[in-house]
Amino acid sequence: MPDFRPVRIAAVIPETADACSLVLDTTFDYLPGQYLTVRTPAGARCYSLSSAPGVDRSPTVTVKRVPGGQVSNWICDHVRAGDTLDMAGPAGSFTPASLDDDLLLLAAGSGITPIMGIVKVLRGDPVLVYANRDADSVIFAERLDGMLPVIHWYDSERGIPTADALRELLTPYRGREAFICGPEAFVAVAEKALQSAGVPASRIRVERFEVEPVDSRSAVAEVAIDGQTHVLPWAPGKRLLDVIIDAGLNPPYSCRQGQCGACAVRLTSGEVTLVNNEILEEEDFAEGYILACQAVPVTEHVAVTYY
Repeated sequence: MPDFRPVRIAAVIPETADACSLVLDTTFDYLPGQYLTVRTPAGARCYSLSSAPGVDRSPTVTVKRVPGGQVSNWICDHVRAGDTLDMAGPAGSFTPASLDDDLLLLAAGSGITPIMGIVKVLRGDPVLVYANRDADSVIFAERLDGMLPVIHWYDSERGIPTADALRELLTPYRGREAFICGPEAFVAVAEKALQSAGVPASRIRVERFEVEPVDSRSAVAEVAIDGQTHVLPWAPGKRLLDVIIDAGLNPPYSCRQGQCGACAVRLTSGEVTLVNNEILEEEDFAEGYILACQAVPVTEHVAVTYY
């Protein structure tokens, strides 16, 4: 069991519309790229340190909201300077063996958090590839651009990163050790791109973020597909796409990460929450569309149609 102790929050710094940093009123020894386990009334989660030892006066963790996420939303909504949270750690091994190497860093979304801690202490000549939905989603934007060369990838302009597209960006740096952090879908694509660019697996370091649990309940899904309507039991925590597939039906889907939109289906009654969404816009929601691969139920009855 982690050894938790109370830690006072010295300051809460807004980073973007859906991310904030918690500056901690404490000191401890840690390595760049490590994380703390934070316990809240909504549950416990691991959050990376965006600070660096010997550089920042206070340890700092950065938290980004996950749609429907119990802990990240509780922290962003409720934690204020002067509050106390139970924390354990530091832990993790996502840290360079040498600070003098010229590293290739790849991040998506909140995956920049441990990367930021690493960048602050590097003495080499690192390069960062950073993927986000758009420019407004970039965490630490001004600080990063002043610290190292950053290749920004905006989904709104270039679409979701693919292995082929990333390989073209990464090939000039294939002689470097690579560090990757972000959602599982990005990590998988980045690993494939690096390997196809000629980077050996032994020189690829990965930090994977767990999927945060979301509020959910038992429900019934009414699914209109292929000319028939099916009434399916929906267990707590299960995604709608999995419910439909497990029933032997054949819904469309592709990435299963909330990034491509192939599984989009129209909600006709009830309410769901999406664990992740990197493709649907407000106009899509207005027309009733949701992502089956990311939907968990809020109401006891949910009806969707593929027509």
